Amino acid sequence: MLSKKMEKAFNDQIKWEYFSAYLYLSLSAYFTNTGLPGFANWMDVQFQEEQFHARRMFDYVNEKGGRVTLQAIDAPQNTWKSPLAAFEFALNHEYAVTKRINDLMTLAQKENDHASAIFLQWFVSEQVEEEASFGDTVNKLKLVGDGGGLFLLDRELATRVFVQPTVA
Repeated sequence: MLSKKMEKAFNDQIKWEYFSAYLYLSLSAYFTNTGLPGFANWMDVQFQEEQFHARRMFDYVNEKGGRVTLQAIDAPQNTWKSPLAAFEFALNHEYAVTKRINDLMTLAQKENDHASAIFLQWFVSEQVEEEASFGDTVNKLKLVGDGGGLFLLDRELATRVFVQPTVA
């Protein structure tokens, strides 16, 4: 059984994961509108990943006998100055997600909730990958600037596909 503190924290994180999905869908729309379908595809995949994260937490709360309470999701930002600004914004968002996951892990440890700590370890590792993925694209965008390299990077990002992670 989840403690009330853990249940509330997981419910808040479920909201945050769905907000993240909504944000990446907004970024996908932005990139579609600016004529960068590869960038839009990359964000569509990110949208799917965030939905997967939210659903994993949703299912976990239910499995532990907690109660999922869905909350209102705020409207995400929908315009950026440039593809670089959009990816920098998203990278900063991922830093905030990492902090939230770390805070959840700290709470699980304080609550002596070993099952939740083990469950959250996957998310801790996932955030390392998320930050690296966004950071890599930010670095590439800085290298290519606004020239022809942007077209090539768009083609590269178009190849990303969502593969549902296998979870132990």
